Amino acid sequence: MKLKRKDYKNRLLDSYLDELLATFGAVEIVGCMWCGKTWMAEAHANSKTKMMDPGTKEIVDADKRLAFIGDKPHVIDEWQEVPELWDITRMLIDDSGNKPGQYLLTGSSSPAKHTVAHSGTGRIARLRLRPLSLQETGVSDGTVSLSGLFLGKFVTSQVHTSLQQLADCVCYGGWPALLTGKMSNPALIAGQYLETFIASVAEKENIATHNLQKAMVALARNLGQPIKYETIAMDIIAENITDKKKLVEQAQVERLLAILESRFLIESTPGWDAPVRSKSRVRVKPKRGFVDPSLAAVLLGVNSSRLLQDGQLFGLLFEELCLRDLRIYASSLGYELAEPIKHYRDSDGLEVDAIIEMRDGRWAAIEIKLGENKVQAAINNLIRLKNKVAANPLAKNPAPEFMAVIVGATKYCRKTPEGIYVIPITCLGA
Repeated sequence: MKLKRKDYKNRLLDSYLDELLATFGAVEIVGCMWCGKTWMAEAHANSKTKMMDPGTKEIVDADKRLAFIGDKPHVIDEWQEVPELWDITRMLIDDSGNKPGQYLLTGSSSPAKHTVAHSGTGRIARLRLRPLSLQETGVSDGTVSLSGLFLGKFVTSQVHTSLQQLADCVCYGGWPALLTGKMSNPALIAGQYLETFIASVAEKENIATHNLQKAMVALARNLGQPIKYETIAMDIIAENITDKKKLVEQAQVERLLAILESRFLIESTPGWDAPVRSKSRVRVKPKRGFVDPSLAAVLLGVNSSRLLQDGQLFGLLFEELCLRDLRIYASSLGYELAEPIKHYRDSDGLEVDAIIEMRDGRWAAIEIKLGENKVQAAINNLIRLKNKVAANPLAKNPAPEFMAVIVGATKYCRKTPEGIYVIPITCLGA
């Protein structure tokens, strides 16, 4: 492709993008800023229109069709700057007889729904890009693949893991800029990202900068658990919420969360409505986290040295790191549900960190633990969940395809006598 940069390093989703381009007239690549959307789109394209260029935007505002001039596949970068381009894309695809592989649209935010007339269904596919996984940065060797686990393939091995390396991975994040290898302090990337993000979004959305930042800090403080609107609101106004103010504050919090989601900065992990037949009530309230663990680390004011001294906090941020990678690996399979990762929690106190559920009904259960000392407790949780699901004779999928514990520090990648895989995150891949 003419636009592919010489220093572009392939992403796990490149193959899936090729499949989408061979099937649909256009593909929209969405994701947070700095995650590599433009470079990925260019690697599959022959021409480009850059809407963030003020001069280009002014010209296109006057004649929208000018944005589509160029050899195909043609990239329209940050298309949401002129939302009408979406409907024109759909019409051009229709006019071509739904010829596949014509356009690539990239965007770091979702435009208001009322600004587009057509959903694009059947013409425009969507691909969600996230920051780099450990496999893409080279920290994980990918010897155990998620796709392979669903096929019963597994490799036992001796491994050497470093908590210092994992702490650095949490604080540096998966930002593509890290691949240049030219930075004296990689930990600064996430901090600069947040400063740029907060300033830009606060101005565009006409909201107070400190309110946006406090809401993000509240989310970081409550990683790993469902957070109530009241909790975020209390952090914002720094006082108790009276009944009279509750509705107002809840509306404010809902707007802030919607803004963060529309910019792809935070991700929800919905509760899994498991096919269980039990007196215990399944709780499906979502948990919210950040698209990359480095953002939470910055908001909490911690570095890798601090994490090595605070095992509990390290464990929470390590879980965020693993969830990021699991989302990336599951998405690369190309046939998972729209929300590839869910969690399980019920009124009996049983919690499982990650459930991967495929469109064909297959599923897998995964626990995440930083150290080897908590692996057996994780195994017990997985067995409890398996037994609860199997106890329902009406369930379509009475047993998981596999169960695994993802760990940070361990000596062996192995299968336990209970049939559960113990996989270092530095061995896991797509």
